[in-house]
Amino acid sequence: MAELATTSYSDFVSLEKIMFEKGAEMAKNYMMESGIVNVMQIDENSGNTRKFTGMDTNQYLTYKGEDEQAARATFVQDYSKTMTSYRVAENFSISYEMRTQNKYPEVMSKIMNEGKKGYNTMDLDLSHRITFAASTSYTAKDGRTIATTTGDGFAFAYTAHTLNGSSTTFRNILANNPQLSKGALEAMERMINENTYSPLGEKAVVEYDILWINNDPVLVNTAREYLYSTADVEGAHAGITNVYKNKYNLVILPKVATDAAGANDTTKRAYWGLASSQMKPIFLGIWEAPHSEPANANGNSEDVQTDAWEFRNRAGYGIVTPSPLGFCLSKGDASS
Repeated sequence: MAELATTSYSDFVSLEKIMFEKGAEMAKNYMMESGIVNVMQIDENSGNTRKFTGMDTNQYLTYKGEDEQAARATFVQDYSKTMTSYRVAENFSISYEMRTQNKYPEVMSKIMNEGKKGYNTMDLDLSHRITFAASTSYTAKDGRTIATTTGDGFAFAYTAHTLNGSSTTFRNILANNPQLSKGALEAMERMINENTYSPLGEKAVVEYDILWINNDPVLVNTAREYLYSTADVEGAHAGITNVYKNKYNLVILPKVATDAAGANDTTKRAYWGLASSQMKPIFLGIWEAPHSEPANANGNSEDVQTDAWEFRNRAGYGIVTPSPLGFCLSKGDASS
């Protein structure tokens, strides 16, 4: 342990980077690993925005009579949504006392915890796209207004989304917001079946293979009961097939039931829904992966007032939900 007191600044920087990266590897990226998020690495010097849009055409051919001219294909551009990057940051210091008074464990713990913060922050921000899915925006803990709309200008989860090439509207929030149950699952499946369209208003088929929930024990136990029981959980006797067994991939998202600051929000603990790993409806662009840097790369890094060695913790990214297709929500609170 004593060697920390005689470690040079340059050697300590190398050690700090290793421990920071180990901390980053320990972070739980619930949303990025959920199958709901499309993660993209953005090249440096390529601008701070990315525009997402889709192009679709009619799904079916038209009858052509003898010597008649063939019908022309119809193409329509879907709604677009622009992702803009932003940075998150904090500075942290390693004090003179920590370096010289045999506090190696405290130093390592501090650095590794710093390594988790960037990914923890991205995970919270991604989770809040679901937390506030029924709203058009929310106020972040730093006072910024975060838009949560899709390309049609409505909330991510809404009762009357519009199509760019049709007057048809559709919903992706379940009527009356029931708690998770077999009947509610069937109602959401029917909603998906009857509310999935191409931009031209033709019925589309998208596989929804994810059942997402937050980590409320009642919700977790109910979901596991429905997905993993060998018999119908509402059957009168054993031997009745459970049609939901292994039908969906269960994804637990523990930060959905939080407020903008990341504290518990019990009003959202019953949130649940279905999603499509084929569509990955939430987009994350990473401009600047979480990393740390010494306060001054040229070596002037010691605070002359405190004798502390200063480091920077930084990350930069953007989040956007171009289309509601591939995501459904029930608040589980029986609200209209």
